[in-house]
Amino acid sequence: MADKVRIIGGQWRGRNLPFPDVQGLRPTPARVRETLFNWLQSDVIASRSLDLYAGSGALGMEAASRGAKKVVQVESDAKVCRQLKQNTELVSASQVKIVQQDVFRYLAGNAETFDLVFLDPPFAKGYAVQAANWLEDKLWLASHAKIYIEVESKLKLTGLPENWAMLKHKTAGEVAYYLFERTA
Repeated sequence: MADKVRIIGGQWRGRNLPFPDVQGLRPTPARVRETLFNWLQSDVIASRSLDLYAGSGALGMEAASRGAKKVVQVESDAKVCRQLKQNTELVSASQVKIVQQDVFRYLAGNAETFDLVFLDPPFAKGYAVQAANWLEDKLWLASHAKIYIEVESKLKLTGLPENWAMLKHKTAGEVAYYLFERTA
């Protein structure tokens, strides 16, 4: 049986979107999403957003619901991608594109620039810092892009790109979450 994630703001506010029970899949808690989107406020409207390790799709769909003009959700699990596609059809989210691919293979491809990036990799794999550096080094980010990173609370985020300024940081139980801005 599928679990559900509730969209908390925007045009699909209150909609429950199912996601499959897949090992390691943990949607960003509603409380954390609410804080994140309060931080982002007007940055979401008309943005180009990239949701890496999309999982339940909560972050990308929340951005689309709140006015992002383009959302690319990258996820490697086929079952999860099928559900993400069904969810976009359920709410007629034509601005959301689902890409079934390993995140690093995707980032090794032809870069396009994004204003917002959601980076919420599986815990205990060490992907966050490497993915962050690939985003910077392979030119995926607009000049003042905002980058959200969600990791396990005990992980120390060291080795991120030097031109990323941390704007906000909070911890909620096992989750630490950060908002960075790329500076020139």
